[in-house]
Amino acid sequence: MGRIVDLFGEVAAEAEVGPGGIEISPEAHQRLRSEWEEEDLEDALKLVHETLIQGELVEAADSLSARLVEVLGELGGPAAYQKAKAGGAVLSLEVVGQLARRVAHLEEVLDVYRDEEGPDRRAFESLRRRLADLGIEEHMGETHAELDAAADGDN
Repeated sequence: MGRIVDLFGEVAAEAEVGPGGIEISPEAHQRLRSEWEEEDLEDALKLVHETLIQGELVEAADSLSARLVEVLGELGGPAAYQKAKAGGAVLSLEVVGQLARRVAHLEEVLDVYRDEEGPDRRAFESLRRRLADLGIEEHMGETHAELDAAADGDN
């Protein structure tokens, strides 16, 4: 068991994310190949990949959960709760954008694990495009305002 853990550690130290997934350099592969069977190296690469994906899954779920706890916690006070109960709870576009980014990252990681097709994301992706466009439009508006102010200062 100790030798396998050593192999896993060496592969993890050498691994890089490439277009084909987790890869090690040809030099590292040759060096490890002198001590290990090709099948063992492939298994170690798969295990490193699974470990990285699981880490991303936990990170994405933690990020989303932490933000949801904050957002929902804001509804915990008596006045906020009564407002929500009456249908008056409101999320700002900033909060919607933060949640959308976290959900998108979580969905990306979950796609690796799903055996079946994930949820229909067309409406969600439409929202993300609108939020991205809003950010661009706001930035462009700031840029135009800065240019206008600079032009006014030149006169």
